[in-house]
Amino acid sequence: MAIITISREMGTGAYAIAKELAKKLKYTLIDRVKIEELAPQYGLTSEILERVDEKPPSYRTAEDRLQAAYLSTMELILLESARKGNVILYGRGAQDLVEGLGNVLKVRFVAPFEHRVEKFAEREWIDPELARDLIRKSDHQLGGFIHFYFNRDWNNPMSYDIMFNTTRVSPSSMVEAVIAAVKDSRLKEDEERSMELLEDLILAKRVQVEVLRSGSVRILQCGITAEDGVVTITGHVQSEAEIEEALRLARSVPGVSDAESEMDVISFKPVKD
Repeated sequence: MAIITISREMGTGAYAIAKELAKKLKYTLIDRVKIEELAPQYGLTSEILERVDEKPPSYRTAEDRLQAAYLSTMELILLESARKGNVILYGRGAQDLVEGLGNVLKVRFVAPFEHRVEKFAEREWIDPELARDLIRKSDHQLGGFIHFYFNRDWNNPMSYDIMFNTTRVSPSSMVEAVIAAVKDSRLKEDEERSMELLEDLILAKRVQVEVLRSGSVRILQCGITAEDGVVTITGHVQSEAEIEEALRLARSVPGVSDAESEMDVISFKPVKD
């Protein structure tokens, strides 16, 4: 069945809806809890996740690139979970991670700001002013993450297949609507080709992790694509030697048959790592 991605504003009640949806569909919900459960298999800790989860990365220093590698590793968890099928990918720009796949149902939950403040304050037993501040900051952080990292407007309705205003529709109705949509035959028709594309996305992400983790490749604007085992790396480095090292790292990743460079060498005084 189709992969479901969920985008949400804080205070909409989206998480409870996602849990009920996963229960009814017998899907696995890939949320922060599940990511933390899987993280040790990928060499990540809860502390690392706290630093990088839904936070825009930078690539200027060695430490920046390491943090970006951690974020890419977390994304690898999402992609490899999607490969198993029957999953709901909750937040974290998941719909952008699986861009191009035709068997993805992209769902978004929104609600008026003051309604979200009221519901969040009631749920968490906190002062409304604190709830208002937390939700305002969350909106800026999550929207900023999507804009910076994926170059997409978080609020653009055309980015989603279904949008729900949770003040207007009951949770049960929203769950039933998504269940009906996810069974659409057009999503099923694209499943085989989508799984092939997903394998390419996973391979590219594995290479990205290796390149970003390397202390010997000071790459900026790192972009990596894969097709039938051939990986192409784009970005800016400081020497031809770094290009060769990036290609060597890529070819060392299982599943890569060859690696090609579209990297440019730029001359500038680097920030002290």
